[in-house]
Amino acid sequence: MNLPHPFHVLQAGLADLDVGHLTRRRRVADTPCAPRIRLDGRELVAFASNDYLGLANHPGLVDAIAEGARRHGAGSGGSHLLGGHSRAHVLLEDALAEYAGGFACHPRALSFSTGYMANIAILTALGGRGARLYSDALNHASLIDGTRLSRADVRIYPHSDVAALAAMLEADRGDGVRIIATDAVFSMDGDIAPLAALLALAEKHQAWLVIDDAHGFGVHGADGAGTVAALGLRSPLIVYMGTLGKAAGVAGAFVVAEDTVIEWLVQRARTYIFTTAAAPALAHAARASIALMRGEEGRARRATLQAHIATVRETVARCMPAHGSSTAIQPFMVGGNEAALQLADALLERGLWAPAVRPPTVPPGTARLRLSLSAAHETADVQRLAQALETLHRP
Repeated sequence: MNLPHPFHVLQAGLADLDVGHLTRRRRVADTPCAPRIRLDGRELVAFASNDYLGLANHPGLVDAIAEGARRHGAGSGGSHLLGGHSRAHVLLEDALAEYAGGFACHPRALSFSTGYMANIAILTALGGRGARLYSDALNHASLIDGTRLSRADVRIYPHSDVAALAAMLEADRGDGVRIIATDAVFSMDGDIAPLAALLALAEKHQAWLVIDDAHGFGVHGADGAGTVAALGLRSPLIVYMGTLGKAAGVAGAFVVAEDTVIEWLVQRARTYIFTTAAAPALAHAARASIALMRGEEGRARRATLQAHIATVRETVARCMPAHGSSTAIQPFMVGGNEAALQLADALLERGLWAPAVRPPTVPPGTARLRLSLSAAHETADVQRLAQALETLHRP
C-alpha cells in the first residue's frame, strides 16, 4: 500500500525514536492497582504507580465508588455550569477547602477532571497578555503547557534557584500581573521546592504563587493536607493544586485558593467551563478518601511509607550519593537511554517493575529509573528492590 507523504513523515519520526531508544510502550495490567500485579501476563512487584498510600484498591473506596454510582449514576451528563454539578461535587469541594485550605483566610475549592486541566485553568485564567509568568525549569508538563497557553510573558528560572528568580523579579518593572509557578514535589527528581522562599518573593512583589502539589497532597503533613500545610505557610497569594488520583487513590484534581480566586476560575477557566463534569461517583469516593487520609489509618500508612522511603534512600545514596530524595519518588540515575532500559529489563527479569524514564520527560543524558514507593508495599518487597539495585548497579 502506497501511503501519502504525511505518513512518511510520521514513519520517519517513529524510526528516529526507535533508534534513540525513546519508543514508549504501554503495558497491560490485568489486576487492580497494587504493589503485586499481573502485567503483560507476568506476576510482578510494581514500583511504578503514584498510589503512595495504597488506597487505589482500598475496599472502603471500592465500596464508596459503587455507592456513589448507585446514588448519582454513571456519569454527570453535562458541564458544571450546565447541569453536571451534583451534590457530590459540592460536598467534595467543601471537604477539600476545609482540609487543604488552611493557608487561606476564606478558602474555597474547585474540582477538576484532571490535574492537567486544573493547572491550565489556573495559568490561563490568572495570566493573559501583559502578565509575567515565572516558571521553574523542571516544572511538570501541565504547568509548562499552561504557561504557553496563558499568553503571558514567560520567564523560566533555573530549577529551585531563588536568587535567580529574585533577580528576574527585580529586573521586571511595571504593574502587570505576576505569577510564580512551581511544583511542590518535582515528579521526576522527588525534590521539594523552596516554597517558603518563593512565598516571600511572591509577597514582596505581589505575585500569585501557584503550587502544584500533585505528589505531596495526602503524603506530607501530620494529617496529609499537603506540602504547604506541612511547612505551615499562610498567604492569600497561594493558589494550590492537588490531585485525587495519586495518594488519594481515586481520580481528578482540585484547586484551593481564596474565594475570589475560585470565583474567577469558575467564570474564566476554559478547561472548567467547556468540559463535562467528572462522574459524581468519583467525587463521592474522593470524599471517602479524604476521611481515610485524615484519620488513624492515613497516619499509619504515611508512617509505613516513610520507613520504605528511608530504606530505598539509603540504597540510592550508596549507589549514587549526588541524587537523594526524601519523598516517595526515588530517582535512580543512569544517564543513557539504552542503559536505563537495560537496567529496567534486568529488574523485570527479577520480578520487579521499575520503569525507565527517558527524554523528553527528563533532560537528555539524565535517563533514570523512577522508583515510586507505596505504603502498600511490604518491607520484604522494598528490601528486595534495594538488594537488586545494589547488585545490578555498575558505577
